[in-house]
Amino acid sequence: MNQPDSKAAHREQVYEAFADRRQSLAAAVEAALEAGVGRLGVGIGFLTRIEDGTQYIEHAVGDHAAIQAGEQCPLDEAYCRRTVQLDGHLSVQDATSSAEVPQQAYEAFGLGSYIGCKIVVDEDVYGTVCFADQEPRERPFSEAEELFVELVARLAGRAIERRAYEREQAERTAQIETEKRRFEGIAENSFDVLYRIDTDGELTYVSQAVERVLGYEPDELVGDNFATLVSDGTTPSALSAFTRLLDGETVQGLEIAFTHRDGHQVSMEVNATPITDDDAVTAVQGVGRDITERKERESELRLRTRAMDAAEVPITMADATARDNPIVYANDAFETVTGYSKGQIIGNNCRILQGPGTDDEGVRTLREGIDAQRPVTAQILNYRRDGTPFWNRITVTPIADDTGTVTHYLGFQQDVTEQQRITRLVELLNRVLRHNLRNELTVIEGYTDFIHESPEGMDIQAKIRRPLRRLVSLSERARELEKIAKAAREPDRIDPTELLSGVADQHREGATVDISVDTDRDICAGTELETAIDELVTNAVTHDPDDHTTVSLSARDDGDWVVVTVADDGPGIPPMEVAVVEAGQETPLEHGKGLGLWLVNWVVTQYGGSFQLSVDDGTVATLRLPAIAADQSIEDAARRPTALLR
Repeated sequence: MNQPDSKAAHREQVYEAFADRRQSLAAAVEAALEAGVGRLGVGIGFLTRIEDGTQYIEHAVGDHAAIQAGEQCPLDEAYCRRTVQLDGHLSVQDATSSAEVPQQAYEAFGLGSYIGCKIVVDEDVYGTVCFADQEPRERPFSEAEELFVELVARLAGRAIERRAYEREQAERTAQIETEKRRFEGIAENSFDVLYRIDTDGELTYVSQAVERVLGYEPDELVGDNFATLVSDGTTPSALSAFTRLLDGETVQGLEIAFTHRDGHQVSMEVNATPITDDDAVTAVQGVGRDITERKERESELRLRTRAMDAAEVPITMADATARDNPIVYANDAFETVTGYSKGQIIGNNCRILQGPGTDDEGVRTLREGIDAQRPVTAQILNYRRDGTPFWNRITVTPIADDTGTVTHYLGFQQDVTEQQRITRLVELLNRVLRHNLRNELTVIEGYTDFIHESPEGMDIQAKIRRPLRRLVSLSERARELEKIAKAAREPDRIDPTELLSGVADQHREGATVDISVDTDRDICAGTELETAIDELVTNAVTHDPDDHTTVSLSARDDGDWVVVTVADDGPGIPPMEVAVVEAGQETPLEHGKGLGLWLVNWVVTQYGGSFQLSVDDGTVATLRLPAIAADQSIEDAARRPTALLR
């Protein structure tokens, strides 16, 4: 039986083993195990680590082949299986008769007596500290012996925690030193300014690049507060960012203006991260990049962009490097002319403006220029978002980067519908007048043969007067059409009921004119619209061989439009006349007999509408015209002129 002073000596040995920071953890554990073997009077002492159901023996004293450092076994086959389940210790006087020792454990190790206690590290079970002998004990382990084992387990757990902490700190310190050396190594060769600031805001390190950027030698700035270099305008932003860094946040892409040694401002983009030690911020390090030139380029780019945004000419920019050259920019004028918003056009190709009347030749000209990466101009028929056609003069210019690679295509669109309408009108007047003049003169020439010897009963003068009157009428109609074409375009608010009633009142003596108005909105067009509708009614009455003609005038809503219909029960307009109006132009093989339908087409399309004819038991003329609500302004409702076809 151990003497009291011997027991105290063993306990002191354990304390001294774990208190001596100069010796390793392994030496301390083995010294404690030796003291325990002596204190308990057993032959074996060992410390285990338990992980994923396996017991690993890390330290051992005593002569037992299966209990040596490096050995392992399943926890279910170990004496420690029950130990880790208990809050205190487990002591076994005779393993052959104890239910606490698994049969397979006894067969594997053959220990007759055993006492152990679990080791807790950071509130988790790490393993066990155990003492055993191959023979059973004559008496149970005493309470003092049990407390001794618990003491060894507790001190071992603390030592393991301390070792882990010290190892973590050593690794962190090494990492910081490595990072510091790497940081400073990069810094001296970096084009950017690398820096380190302490928690008081003083610069503790600045790389050599600061001389090039701000005009100071690095040594001149070490010890100065970084805020003294910041221009007044961005000082609040810089100080706010520094506060966030001290709170452990990272700052990325912060633009700060610094004052150069000679007094001018330098724009820098700053990135910074906090340096921590044991979760406490001890310093700040980062990099500053001179972006003065970039800011100047961005300012110039913004100026150019604002200029393009404000331009009255539609401008687009397409990505030359992407498939199908999608639009990446469109200005406000583009939306005004085409009706497509930026959101609807961005990502699409300008091909979205093409439609059934678009000329393949013009499209091919554009495509060949784009494929050849050269400036190209073409004039083609495009369509606005609401489907109305307009003539578009398109110029596409390739934009190359510093390497000469074409990266974008700059497109300028010019609405030349007005010019094209005038061109078409001049061509029309020339063709119609020339064609009809030739025909009528041929008739007159034929009758001149009978001036001296006219057949009996033939009124030669009357025969000659009729084609002459037709020529005069055609000339007057051409003058009227020219007058309307030259007049300023003045959209106004027109009441459909007043419009149709005014036309009907002029024809009630020679025809029955019915009126039907099914809309509460007005029409946004010029006063010459009445002339156009009157022309349709006059045409119906004049060309109907019956004594009495019935004409129906109606107006109804259709989305953003008011549809005005003029229908008669006459013989119908000849198919050639209909084809000419639908085509929007006369051809060498197709001629209209007069200019009345052209006058109607001109007026309607002048205000953004469309004109269509159909023949079926009479003639139906359909005029689609912009609608204007009671609370809508004329400027908002007015539409741009369209091409002479729909």
